Amino acid sequence: MSVLHEDAARAGIIRIWRDVNGKAQTVSDASLLAILEALGPEQADAEPRLLTAWAGEDVVLPGSPGPYRLELETGTVSEGFAPLARGGVAIPGIALPGYHKLIFGGVEISLAIAPRKAYGLADVGRGEKLWGLTVQLYGLKRLHDGGIGDFAALRDFAVRAAGLGADAVGISPVHALFAADLQRFEPYSPSNRAALNVLHIARTLADVDAKLINWPSAAAAKMAELRAEFETFQDWPALAAFRAQAGLGLERHALFEALSVHLAAQGKSMLDWRNWPKVYSHPENPEVADFAKAYQREVSFHAWLQWLAGQGLQTANAAMRAAGAKIGIIADLAVGTDHAGSHCWSRQDEVLHGLEIGAPPDLLNREGQSWGITAFSPRGLKRSGYSAFLDMLRHCMRHAGGVRIDHVMGLSRLWVIPLGKSSAEGAYLTMPQTDLIRLVNLESHRHKAVILGEDLGTLPEGYGELLTDAGIAGLRVMWFEHDGKSFKPPSIWTKEAVAMTTTHDVPTVAGWWEGKDIEWREKLNLAGDTPMHRAQDRKDLWAAFTASGATQAPQPPDDDGAAVSFPAAVHLGRAASMLALLPVEDALSLVEAPNLPGTSTEHPNWRRRLPGNVEQIFQREDFQARLQALSAARRLP
Repeated sequence: MSVLHEDAARAGIIRIWRDVNGKAQTVSDASLLAILEALGPEQADAEPRLLTAWAGEDVVLPGSPGPYRLELETGTVSEGFAPLARGGVAIPGIALPGYHKLIFGGVEISLAIAPRKAYGLADVGRGEKLWGLTVQLYGLKRLHDGGIGDFAALRDFAVRAAGLGADAVGISPVHALFAADLQRFEPYSPSNRAALNVLHIARTLADVDAKLINWPSAAAAKMAELRAEFETFQDWPALAAFRAQAGLGLERHALFEALSVHLAAQGKSMLDWRNWPKVYSHPENPEVADFAKAYQREVSFHAWLQWLAGQGLQTANAAMRAAGAKIGIIADLAVGTDHAGSHCWSRQDEVLHGLEIGAPPDLLNREGQSWGITAFSPRGLKRSGYSAFLDMLRHCMRHAGGVRIDHVMGLSRLWVIPLGKSSAEGAYLTMPQTDLIRLVNLESHRHKAVILGEDLGTLPEGYGELLTDAGIAGLRVMWFEHDGKSFKPPSIWTKEAVAMTTTHDVPTVAGWWEGKDIEWREKLNLAGDTPMHRAQDRKDLWAAFTASGATQAPQPPDDDGAAVSFPAAVHLGRAASMLALLPVEDALSLVEAPNLPGTSTEHPNWRRRLPGNVEQIFQREDFQARLQALSAARRLP
């Protein structure tokens, strides 16, 4: 093995990997070198700041045999002697999950002791098959919302759904975007995953009657209204208490927003903190502290916005739970953040620089994907005691009954691509999988939040079983429950998973049936299904509906997508999976999908609004009929 290959292996770069067809692929030396240069030199190992272990399992740590002192988070203290073990010394297993303190060799170490399984669907449902809806939050409507779906509309939607028997409402990501750049609205390319999108704060604004959101215009009106309201704000003690409880992460985000707005006046290049004057390039620079003092009201404004947003999401979740839902709101955790955002500025030692993440060629995208975002650095996370990861998890679970982890394979490995290169020039970078899953499980139990993992794409070998063993529910999407010959009957879909008809990245049921996605791809010269292939798939899907008892009609409808949406809901309801989530687009039989991967401005991604406000939607007879059919199917043995 060459020195380059040894260095790559030590850095966690996987040189030989298997593609979606099981064929071995080898990363070029040029790519290995570029990725290694982006990762930077390896630092000497320091004492670990946080160690993880399963409850009841010995805690192995580096060092020589010696005495230790263990302080549990409950206050119980014990002492003992750590003997030799493979790889170091061992502390006897700790049965109590939680964060405990170990003093060994004169060093204080945090211990995260995790339950083997996350707080899961079995804990919530206790044998009952649950169902719910998913919705793109921005697409919800209410009177006088100013053109963007907000937390008040979500509360109304969630309560009405619970009234019909829904136990969950999954939403699109509500991570913080960019206060200084209102042109940015992609929910999966956020500025910070440990802060909220303040554009979802509910305020009374002029009605905007449009099928598509004009994000810059609507966002400017919302921010202007909020700034005017803040001018009369008086409850400073309550805001101070919120800021003290929220901690350093909130303060740095608010400071970033204030700096961004201030510096943006100098030109568009200042919208990226990497172009800021050097004195503002790091949150701990003294000049940044000087700015915070000089512009403390502006910083307070952005902290106040986070306070309001948190109250809005908390209210929606609490209202749904009060209405009888067993889970409540399921938040969506994006896989990464924008290089130019506040997370990268405030957590510079814990994120990847010079690399973006994406996916190798797979069944969804044969050319591979470069997502234009970055993610946590495995080295940085370990050095910091997983501080940023824990901050993000706790923020996402604080006001939700569940979390969907986008691209859950990122807990194991990330496809990293040198900036400016194609996806084919990337490689897998190994993540500290065991530590990350243990922390997810621990925080899941502490927040009583179920964990869903978006596991579509190229999975590491055995990863699906690993997720199931950890209590993380994968996704079983109707389009992909196909064995190459026919659609799989829902009765054999994975029990410990979440069943769905579709996702935001693939066609709706009606759109697929009518070939709307084929029309878009032909129009934009994108690879995809052919009409001939789709015709056969339609026959196969109808045969699956007939076999599952979702329909008794012997012949499928010609091009009527609405006529297919009802049996699709019944088919979904009969899935063996413990939770079934019906996207609102399929409950309404809409033909257009929220997003078309591989496009930006060519397709109106993340801009579509629902046809009617929440009250009007729940009054629609076809909407009610599909939900009632889904609910009835979930009650069948």
